[in-house]
Amino acid sequence: MTLPRDNRHVTGADLPHVRWRKSTHSNNGGSCVEAATLGRAYLVRDSKDPNGPVLALACSDWASFLDALKSDPLKHH
Repeated sequence: MTLPRDNRHVTGADLPHVRWRKSTHSNNGGSCVEAATLGRAYLVRDSKDPNGPVLALACSDWASFLDALKSDPLKHH
């Protein structure tokens, strides 16, 4: 399965066979995101809206995103 190339919006409903994962640091308050991989893309969605919009990131963008989170001096919770 691959992401559409026609620039349309992709939702969780479009990706029923993707295996989504939550962080082991997430609480049960519902304020978390889920991540998945699909081919060479990293996918992110809101866990409260599994059929809602999906953000797809290239490998290099995902790595930059994680680096920014790890280096944040405010340590977002």
